Amino acid sequence: MAVFLYDAHDLYNWLTAKENIVIVDVRNSKEFEKFRVEAPYPFRMFNIPYYDFMEFEEESIGKLPEGSRIRIVCAKEASANYVADIVHKNGFDDVGYLRGGINTWGNLLVPKLVASENYELYQFIRPGKASCSYGLLHDNEMMLFDPSRNIDFYLAFAEEKKCRIVKTFETHLQADYIAGSRIISEKTGAEFLANEADFLASKINYTKLENGGIYDFSSAGPSVKALFTPGHTPGSTTFVIDNRYMVTGDTVFIRSIGRPDLGGKAVEWAEMLFATMNEIKKIDRSNIVLPGHYINWDEADRNLIFACTLGEAIEGNQAIYDLDTPEEFVKFIQTHMRPQPEEYAKIRLINANLEQVDEEEQNTLDIGKNECAASAYAKTQAA
Repeated sequence: MAVFLYDAHDLYNWLTAKENIVIVDVRNSKEFEKFRVEAPYPFRMFNIPYYDFMEFEEESIGKLPEGSRIRIVCAKEASANYVADIVHKNGFDDVGYLRGGINTWGNLLVPKLVASENYELYQFIRPGKASCSYGLLHDNEMMLFDPSRNIDFYLAFAEEKKCRIVKTFETHLQADYIAGSRIISEKTGAEFLANEADFLASKINYTKLENGGIYDFSSAGPSVKALFTPGHTPGSTTFVIDNRYMVTGDTVFIRSIGRPDLGGKAVEWAEMLFATMNEIKKIDRSNIVLPGHYINWDEADRNLIFACTLGEAIEGNQAIYDLDTPEEFVKFIQTHMRPQPEEYAKIRLINANLEQVDEEEQNTLDIGKNECAASAYAKTQAA
């Protein structure tokens, strides 16, 4: 068998099908530690920089399990191709390298059907970012929630479903990834809806959300209600779909809550988040939480969907939700926060359309897992 190219979606399918493959990441150790392929089930992976294959070929080959199916990953593709040829030359028959490099894994989106009634609700998992966006379809229309910059995916999905994108919502001004709503709105004419508390200073043509406002499709279908839930940011908003599903952005997570320090006002925003937490506890706990991020794959259900009831989210984070005073909550936040990544400030400017960068810099800024959670568990996972 000749050396072959494979796509990020192929890699996801192999890993979730528990196929017996070995991933060889040939980037340097610093880049590997910053961001790597992760999956819901155990798999074998080696970090052997490509220059080791250049200088110490025999030793590097000796680290690979004999007869294994090798899948090579690098930064941009060329180094993986180079190493694939070396590995194949040394007797490994089943050798592939990732098309486009690690960025294609970082931008991969995987659709999961959450609900199918007189409408369809999809969760779009981004494994490389540990984040989720959402699509709500009714008749020939689709609404999006927190789309990523991989706009070609959403456009192709809408075409496949024979619908047009009519609205795109942002739960808040994102700091950890470059958002896609503005570009999707410009390309399709879809209405961009966002909270003025986050987007007032932006250079974006958007519709201001109203607290408690109802947003509908052209024909009868599920309603979308905007609930202002400030704290992660002043404009954080939860969208309640059909009075059953809560797209919570970075406010309610399955295994944490959103950190309130990303704007440099940890105390002020933590006090807002504490008040929001107490309001959230009044909501029907049978509602289904659809979070903007996850920490680990073990939060997913057996269908690899990230969702839980609001009651489960509260009970699973009882140590946070049981805090009695704003002062206790602020102390918790100050104890459990890591410094935010340096690139987050620039990403906020890009998402407000206050700064523009080229595609290469977007890839650099956008790669890597999010660090938006506030919990002792999240701190240990991000360390």
